[in-house]
Amino acid sequence: MRTQVAIVGAGPAGLLLAHLLAQGGVSSVVVETRSEEYVAARIRAGILEHSSVELLESVGLGARLRAEGDQHRGIYLQWPGERHHLDFVDLTGRSVWVYGQTELQKDLIAARTAPVHYEVSDVVLDPAAARVAFIDKSGHKRILQADFIAGCDGSFGPSRNAVPAAQKFEKVYPYSWFGILADVAPSTDELIYAWHPNGFALHSMRSETVSRLYLQVPNGTDPASWSDDRIWSELSTRLGHGQNGWKLNPGPITDKSVLPMRSYVQTPMRHDRLFLAGDAAHIVPPTGAKGLNLAIADVALLGKALIASLTERDDTLLDRYSGDAQRRVWRCTHFSWWMTTMLHTSGDPFEAELQLSQLRWVAGSRAGATGLAENYAGLPIGY
Repeated sequence: MRTQVAIVGAGPAGLLLAHLLAQGGVSSVVVETRSEEYVAARIRAGILEHSSVELLESVGLGARLRAEGDQHRGIYLQWPGERHHLDFVDLTGRSVWVYGQTELQKDLIAARTAPVHYEVSDVVLDPAAARVAFIDKSGHKRILQADFIAGCDGSFGPSRNAVPAAQKFEKVYPYSWFGILADVAPSTDELIYAWHPNGFALHSMRSETVSRLYLQVPNGTDPASWSDDRIWSELSTRLGHGQNGWKLNPGPITDKSVLPMRSYVQTPMRHDRLFLAGDAAHIVPPTGAKGLNLAIADVALLGKALIASLTERDDTLLDRYSGDAQRRVWRCTHFSWWMTTMLHTSGDPFEAELQLSQLRWVAGSRAGATGLAENYAGLPIGY
């Protein structure tokens, strides 16, 4: 097979890149080890930054988002006895949207602009030759020859390891998130980020009838060790049920999972004709809602650079891609770390007082609130 860009990974990063390339007159082929059904059903991040929404709309992918997504002006910051609303629109003129990665994936599949080979195996990358070898789902060996390879296959795919002598930065946090999906209307109009001596809690949502909630738990926690009653009891405590008349409405829990927390950055994001994007190059804890948005920002830069190279013979943006992308990566990595360490408890009374002091400053200072809002709602793509 022959194409201009071989894309490894058919998640949001890979399919969005294929969409951007097609609009710029560049051909691509996507290979994916999972089935289409599996990729479409994965439950992932649910917050889109202002810049991500602008990009999706500009390339014809915003209609269902606008119709079915939920625009939020800000978030609530909470600690025992206090809850404060940070209005991002008032502070920065930018909002965020609740629109799950599953929904974006459906939009990208429906708008597919490139061939996608699902359920492939034994994927081998040759960055120097821009060649991808794999076994297709029928058991046949295939060779995909391209001008460039885009590694959009996440933290467990082959692309990350195809960059030799990469410098790797990693931080593993001493806690995880216990997440649930519940068939119950959200008890809040916007996300609640709650600091509590028992540990962090987050009230998010997926739709008008489905709530997404999280609890800080120790690493290695078995979801089966928590009964539904225990989950709702602890969520009620940490989220302040009864505080100023607010109530948390429980409902049937349909999914339980535990997500370890870590930060990871790999540099450079290029080797020969291979370019990394999204989780293949970096991982952030979900506290700052940056993972999916970073992937979108990466492929926005990469798509423009590949189109310039392949249609105009101008490699300037390709040569700058890794450095340009990582400026935003490190900004978002810092913000995610800052949100995480401000809100998750360690059991150290000294740290707890520092966290509460910081929360009071963010909630009480327009400068502090604006800093959080600017980072959360998202800096312009290309920052």
